Amino acid sequence: MTTYLDLHCHSVASDDSRATVEQYLKFINVLRKRGYTIDGIVLTEHRMFDFDVDYSQLASQYGVLVLKGAELDTCFGHMLVYNITRGLAKDIDFGDVKMDGRELIKAARHHGGYVVPAHPGRFGIGLVEYIDQGEAFDDVSIVERVNAGSKPEENERAEALCLSTGYLGTAGSDAHLASHIGRAVTEFKANIRSEPELVDALLSGEFRPIYIEETAAVPVG
Repeated sequence: MTTYLDLHCHSVASDDSRATVEQYLKFINVLRKRGYTIDGIVLTEHRMFDFDVDYSQLASQYGVLVLKGAELDTCFGHMLVYNITRGLAKDIDFGDVKMDGRELIKAARHHGGYVVPAHPGRFGIGLVEYIDQGEAFDDVSIVERVNAGSKPEENERAEALCLSTGYLGTAGSDAHLASHIGRAVTEFKANIRSEPELVDALLSGEFRPIYIEETAAVPVG
Protein backbone atom coordinates (compact mmCIF):
# COMPACT_ATOMS: atom_id res chain seq x y z
CA MET A 1 0.00 0.00 0.00
CA THR A 2 1.29 3.44 -0.92
CA THR A 3 0.04 6.76 0.44
CA TYR A 4 0.68 10.15 -1.13
CA LEU A 5 0.45 13.05 1.32
CA ASP A 6 1.07 16.77 1.07
CA LEU A 7 2.76 17.27 4.44
CA HIS A 8 2.79 21.08 4.52
CA CYS A 9 -0.13 23.44 3.82
CA HIS A 10 -2.00 26.33 5.42
CA SER A 11 -5.69 27.15 5.48
CA VAL A 12 -7.32 30.46 6.41
CA ALA A 13 -6.69 29.50 10.03
CA SER A 14 -3.15 30.68 9.30
CA ASP A 15 -2.84 34.45 9.10
CA ASP A 16 -1.29 34.51 5.62
CA SER A 17 -3.42 31.96 3.74
CA ARG A 18 -6.45 32.57 1.57
CA ALA A 19 -7.60 28.97 1.09
CA THR A 20 -10.26 27.12 3.03
CA VAL A 21 -9.88 23.41 3.72
CA GLU A 22 -12.86 22.68 1.47
CA GLN A 23 -11.25 24.61 -1.38
CA TYR A 24 -8.14 22.46 -1.00
CA LEU A 25 -10.17 19.26 -1.10
CA LYS A 26 -12.07 20.40 -4.18
CA PHE A 27 -8.83 21.19 -5.98
CA ILE A 28 -7.37 17.82 -5.04
CA ASN A 29 -10.23 16.21 -6.90
CA VAL A 30 -9.41 18.43 -9.87
CA LEU A 31 -5.85 17.10 -9.72
CA ARG A 32 -7.17 13.55 -9.58
CA LYS A 33 -9.25 14.13 -12.72
CA ARG A 34 -6.04 15.28 -14.40
CA GLY A 35 -4.50 11.89 -13.63
CA TYR A 36 -2.48 12.76 -10.54
CA THR A 37 -2.52 10.82 -7.28
CA ILE A 38 -2.88 12.47 -3.89
CA ASP A 39 -4.47 10.74 -0.93
CA GLY A 40 -4.44 13.45 1.67
CA ILE A 41 -3.02 16.54 3.28
CA VAL A 42 -1.62 17.58 6.63
CA LEU A 43 -2.73 21.04 7.73
CA THR A 44 0.24 22.73 9.36
CA GLU A 45 -1.16 26.02 10.60
CA HIS A 46 1.27 28.67 11.79
CA ARG A 47 2.01 28.78 15.53
CA MET A 48 -1.23 27.09 16.58
CA PHE A 49 -3.17 23.86 16.93
CA ASP A 50 -6.91 23.56 17.51
CA PHE A 51 -7.96 20.27 19.06
CA ASP A 52 -11.66 21.07 18.57
CA VAL A 53 -11.60 21.46 14.79
CA ASP A 54 -12.85 18.29 13.09
CA TYR A 55 -12.49 17.88 9.34
CA SER A 56 -13.72 14.28 9.17
CA GLN A 57 -17.04 15.15 7.52
CA LEU A 58 -15.35 17.21 4.79
CA ALA A 59 -12.72 14.51 4.36
CA SER A 60 -15.41 11.89 3.87
CA GLN A 61 -17.40 14.11 1.49
CA TYR A 62 -14.43 14.65 -0.83
CA GLY A 63 -12.62 11.37 -0.28
CA VAL A 64 -9.44 13.06 0.93
CA LEU A 65 -7.59 12.27 4.14
CA VAL A 66 -7.17 15.39 6.30
CA LEU A 67 -4.64 15.24 9.13
CA LYS A 68 -3.56 18.05 11.44
CA GLY A 69 -0.15 19.29 12.52
CA ALA A 70 1.48 22.68 12.95
CA GLU A 71 4.34 24.83 11.70
CA LEU A 72 6.09 26.43 14.64
CA ASP A 73 8.70 29.17 14.74
CA THR A 74 11.87 28.34 16.66
CA CYS A 75 15.26 29.87 17.26
CA PHE A 76 16.51 27.51 14.52
CA GLY A 77 13.87 28.23 11.92
CA HIS A 78 10.42 26.84 11.17
CA MET A 79 9.57 23.29 12.14
CA LEU A 80 6.70 21.05 11.11
CA VAL A 81 5.17 19.10 13.99
CA TYR A 82 3.14 15.95 13.44
CA ASN A 83 0.82 14.04 15.83
CA ILE A 84 0.28 16.84 18.32
CA THR A 85 -1.08 15.61 21.64
CA ARG A 86 -2.53 17.56 24.53
CA GLY A 87 0.58 16.68 26.50
CA LEU A 88 2.82 18.28 23.91
CA ALA A 89 0.58 21.35 23.68
CA LYS A 90 0.81 21.70 27.45
CA ASP A 91 4.61 21.47 27.46
CA ILE A 92 5.24 23.80 24.50
CA ASP A 93 4.05 27.38 23.96
CA PHE A 94 3.10 27.24 20.29
CA GLY A 95 3.05 31.03 20.07
CA ASP A 96 6.65 31.42 21.22
CA VAL A 97 8.53 32.40 18.06
CA LYS A 98 11.90 32.05 19.81
CA MET A 99 11.40 28.60 21.33
CA ASP A 100 14.37 26.26 21.43
CA GLY A 101 14.07 24.05 18.36
CA ARG A 102 16.05 21.24 19.95
CA GLU A 103 13.73 21.19 22.95
CA LEU A 104 10.71 21.09 20.64
CA ILE A 105 12.14 18.06 18.84
CA LYS A 106 12.72 16.25 22.13
CA ALA A 107 9.31 17.17 23.54
CA ALA A 108 7.52 15.99 20.42
CA ARG A 109 9.23 12.60 20.50
CA HIS A 110 8.49 12.28 24.23
CA HIS A 111 4.79 12.72 23.48
CA GLY A 112 4.72 10.44 20.43
CA GLY A 113 5.01 13.16 17.83
CA TYR A 114 7.65 14.02 15.27
CA VAL A 115 9.34 17.21 14.10
CA VAL A 116 10.63 17.87 10.57
CA PRO A 117 12.51 21.14 9.93
CA ALA A 118 10.64 23.04 7.22
CA HIS A 119 12.27 24.41 4.04
CA PRO A 120 15.82 23.95 5.43
CA GLY A 121 17.39 25.57 2.38
CA ARG A 122 15.41 28.78 2.61
CA PHE A 123 17.69 31.79 2.78
CA GLY A 124 17.83 33.51 6.15
CA ILE A 125 15.63 31.13 8.14
CA GLY A 126 16.39 27.57 7.01
CA LEU A 127 18.30 24.95 8.99
CA VAL A 128 21.20 25.21 6.55
CA GLU A 129 21.84 28.74 7.81
CA TYR A 130 22.31 27.51 11.36
CA ILE A 131 24.42 24.51 10.38
CA ASP A 132 26.66 26.90 8.44
CA GLN A 133 27.01 28.89 11.68
CA GLY A 134 28.33 25.79 13.45
CA GLU A 135 25.16 24.52 15.09
CA ALA A 136 24.69 20.75 15.32
CA PHE A 137 21.37 18.92 15.34
CA ASP A 138 21.92 15.37 16.52
CA ASP A 139 18.17 14.73 16.90
CA VAL A 140 17.37 15.61 13.29
CA SER A 141 17.21 12.79 10.76
CA ILE A 142 14.46 14.01 8.42
CA VAL A 143 14.01 17.43 6.82
CA GLU A 144 11.64 18.87 4.24
CA ARG A 145 13.72 18.25 1.13
CA VAL A 146 11.17 19.54 -1.39
CA ASN A 147 9.09 22.63 -0.60
CA ALA A 148 7.01 23.70 -3.59
CA GLY A 149 6.80 27.23 -2.21
CA SER A 150 10.56 27.67 -2.13
CA LYS A 151 12.86 28.96 -4.85
CA PRO A 152 14.65 26.28 -6.91
CA GLU A 153 18.01 27.22 -5.42
CA GLU A 154 16.58 26.85 -1.92
CA ASN A 155 15.41 23.33 -2.68
CA GLU A 156 18.85 22.66 -4.15
CA ARG A 157 20.37 23.69 -0.81
CA ALA A 158 17.98 21.33 0.97
CA GLU A 159 18.96 18.51 -1.39
CA ALA A 160 22.65 19.20 -0.80
CA LEU A 161 22.01 19.10 2.95
CA CYS A 162 20.38 15.68 2.66
CA LEU A 163 23.20 14.35 0.51
CA SER A 164 25.90 15.61 2.86
CA THR A 165 24.28 14.47 6.11
CA GLY A 166 22.27 11.43 5.14
CA TYR A 167 19.04 13.11 6.23
CA LEU A 168 15.90 11.64 4.73
CA GLY A 169 13.60 14.08 2.96
CA THR A 170 9.88 14.80 2.83
CA ALA A 171 7.90 17.03 0.48
CA GLY A 172 5.02 19.47 0.80
CA SER A 173 3.37 22.21 -1.20
CA ASP A 174 3.52 24.89 1.52
CA ALA A 175 0.26 25.98 -0.10
CA HIS A 176 -1.47 29.20 0.90
CA LEU A 177 -3.72 29.22 -2.18
CA ALA A 178 -6.11 26.46 -3.26
CA SER A 179 -4.44 25.97 -6.64
CA HIS A 180 -1.08 25.35 -4.98
CA ILE A 181 -2.16 22.31 -2.97
CA GLY A 182 -0.43 19.04 -3.80
CA ARG A 183 2.35 20.51 -5.94
CA ALA A 184 4.78 18.34 -3.99
CA VAL A 185 3.91 15.23 -2.00
CA THR A 186 5.60 12.56 0.06
CA GLU A 187 5.22 9.00 -1.17
CA PHE A 188 4.96 6.59 1.75
CA LYS A 189 5.16 2.81 1.52
CA ALA A 190 2.44 2.52 4.13
CA ASN A 191 -1.30 2.87 4.55
CA ILE A 192 -1.65 6.06 6.59
CA ARG A 193 -5.02 7.01 8.06
CA SER A 194 -4.10 8.90 11.23
CA GLU A 195 -1.46 11.16 12.76
CA PRO A 196 0.14 8.34 14.81
CA GLU A 197 0.37 6.24 11.65
CA LEU A 198 2.07 9.17 9.94
CA VAL A 199 4.70 9.24 12.68
CA ASP A 200 5.22 5.48 12.33
CA ALA A 201 5.67 5.91 8.59
CA LEU A 202 8.23 8.67 9.09
CA LEU A 203 10.13 6.54 11.60
CA SER A 204 10.16 3.64 9.14
CA GLY A 205 12.19 5.68 6.67
CA GLU A 206 10.15 4.20 3.81
CA PHE A 207 9.22 7.36 1.94
CA ARG A 208 10.47 9.80 -0.65
CA PRO A 209 9.73 13.36 -1.74
CA ILE A 210 8.25 13.87 -5.21
CA TYR A 211 6.51 16.47 -7.30
CA ILE A 212 2.88 15.84 -8.21
CA GLU A 213 3.82 15.22 -11.85
CA GLU A 214 5.67 12.07 -10.76
CA THR A 215 2.39 10.51 -9.61
CA ALA A 216 0.80 10.71 -13.06
CA ALA A 217 1.82 7.14 -13.96
CA VAL A 218 0.24 5.79 -10.79
CA PRO A 219 -3.18 4.18 -11.36
CA VAL A 220 -5.90 6.42 -9.91
CA GLY A 221 -8.60 5.09 -7.64
